[in-house]
Amino acid sequence: MKLNKSRTEKKLNRYGLLDSLRGIVLISMIIYHGVWNMVYLYGYDWHWYLTEGAFLWQQSICCTFILLSGFCWSMGKNPLKNGLMVFGSGLLVTAVTLKVMPQNRVVFGVLTCIGSCILLMTWLNRFCKMLPPVLGMVLSFFLFILFRGVNSGYLGTEGLRLAALPQSWYQGSGYDGYLRAYLGFPPKTFYSTDYFSLIPWVFLFFTGYFLYRISNQKGWLGKRIFYVSIPGIQAMGQHSLLIYLLHQPVLYLVGSFLI
Repeated sequence: MKLNKSRTEKKLNRYGLLDSLRGIVLISMIIYHGVWNMVYLYGYDWHWYLTEGAFLWQQSICCTFILLSGFCWSMGKNPLKNGLMVFGSGLLVTAVTLKVMPQNRVVFGVLTCIGSCILLMTWLNRFCKMLPPVLGMVLSFFLFILFRGVNSGYLGTEGLRLAALPQSWYQGSGYDGYLRAYLGFPPKTFYSTDYFSLIPWVFLFFTGYFLYRISNQKGWLGKRIFYVSIPGIQAMGQHSLLIYLLHQPVLYLVGSFLI
């Protein structure tokens, strides 16, 4: 009886490891955006921020967020509601930045991308369930690498250009141009300080989705490590959306007093 009760309690608890990982990435993101403010808003000449190392830092943040979002999709009680909430938060960020600082506007940022992926999976889940999870994960990650350079007009990833894509795919204006940018084919006139198009990032989201299915199938989710948590940081991970929405205004407020 005690054993069964313990298992039931574990099922009712959140996975502390996932929340803690999300909290760690949130801290990394806040620091990264703080440095971005120092360089682009306050004019600090930090050359290292333009190096490959800083790019890898930025990529580690967004890749972890999107992969975790895909992993956690199957755990959500109401994916449609969650998707609309995240997507709506992305629209809010766009509206605020267009109004307050249009020169640093965020159009199709990471929240819009994650919200779109969550909503898309509510429709594709029935089809994705037909794929063996290992095959689905390998195929999804392959497509992510294959389309990694799509925003720049080619198939492949950094340092590996496999084929150029038709330039006609990147031509458009008005609503047509924004639709192309949303999908992953931004016209030259498109600009955003935080840009995550549906392609290729939806495939990294799918990778996380299939990784969860593998973990569930193998029984890994019942391992004790998934219930390990870091106090404080786990709480941040549980409220990641709210912190994401508030962190930049707080950074601006702090910067205005200190700089």
